[in-house]
Amino acid sequence: MTDWVAEEHRYVFQNYGRQPVVIERGEGTRAWDVDGNEYLDFVGGIAVNTLGHANPVVANAIAEQARTLIHTSNLFYTKPMIELAKLLVENSCLDRAFFCNSGTEAVEGAIKLARRWGHDTRNGAYEIITTVDSFHGRSLGALAATGNARYQEPFGPQLPGFVHVPWNDLEAIKAATSGQTVAVMIEPIQGEGGVNMPGDGYLRGVRDWCDERGLLLILDEVQTGVGRTGSLWAYEQEGIEPDIMTLAKGLAGGVPIGAVLAREEIAAHLVKGDHGSTFGGNALAAAAGFATLNYIVENDVPAQVRRASGLLMSRLRSMEDRLGVVNEVRGRGLLVAVGLTRDCSAEVVDQCRKRGLLVNNVRPNAIRLMPPLNVRDDEIGRACDILEEAIAAATGTPAK
Repeated sequence: MTDWVAEEHRYVFQNYGRQPVVIERGEGTRAWDVDGNEYLDFVGGIAVNTLGHANPVVANAIAEQARTLIHTSNLFYTKPMIELAKLLVENSCLDRAFFCNSGTEAVEGAIKLARRWGHDTRNGAYEIITTVDSFHGRSLGALAATGNARYQEPFGPQLPGFVHVPWNDLEAIKAATSGQTVAVMIEPIQGEGGVNMPGDGYLRGVRDWCDERGLLLILDEVQTGVGRTGSLWAYEQEGIEPDIMTLAKGLAGGVPIGAVLAREEIAAHLVKGDHGSTFGGNALAAAAGFATLNYIVENDVPAQVRRASGLLMSRLRSMEDRLGVVNEVRGRGLLVAVGLTRDCSAEVVDQCRKRGLLVNNVRPNAIRLMPPLNVRDDEIGRACDILEEAIAAATGTPAK
């Protein structure tokens, strides 16, 4: 029998901290490894498997498109890309879409668009304000925007043009604004930072400040978009609209894709030859994206997310009374973190996996849950039972 972990260690860059599981197949919220062990998958490809594993809506769209046309490059028009762009625009506050292959690429596109707009309209202003503990990607540009030295230090010097201020601090954004500021880029909820929630009125205040100073507001909805937080886009729950929005992760149900959406007058500043992507918006990814987003819109999946979230949050918060080590449950929709009083999240992840649940230790003291948006009630109940057992086992603090 092939030792797949050993083969990976031999042939693949060792830049990931993988859980010792070789996933072979999946169906809905369930996944199976090569040894036949079954798991509830509450990692969801890191908020990517929007409709679960092997969803027939997505799988059929991919199969049909693969038999028809996979790729042509952007030297030609293709129907799937245009159809997906239309669906995005008609279901958001924005007017134009650019397609790429990942969240990092979407952020890079947004940075270039903001700089080009600053070049054309603000005497070359180019600085972008971002927040501490943000995460915008791992390319050199997106990494410079990311407000976390842990990711940046080995790869300096950083690309200039980014100012990092504390999260949830509107006054810090105001103080950091200068004549060189062109935009503020922010996540509606900091996903990789630990599922950190915005304070009441914070994003509304950022929007108002950008309006007052003539700055662009870029919302990084790579993790929060496509129904994840209980509305199609997280900005809808804040009563604001961005000038530019970045998307990826759950947009195509597991197929790599990224997108930049922008207002008409901003998008117009990228002209022919300014930016591009060989694979961006290819027919296969766009068809998967259209099938995924169309299903979410037509079936009001965000409403299902809100109901499922109520059940999940209630079950998780009840652990605060029974397990003294659980001190906070935070998040929105089906992007949730369980905060712990100890730096033991890795041990909790191990105990969950041994019991048949896959979760993510997003921080040393926090467990992140990102199940499919169509997760069933019984799966939520079983996952919460396992998580509670795992926390108790990992910390030696049995339920009260």
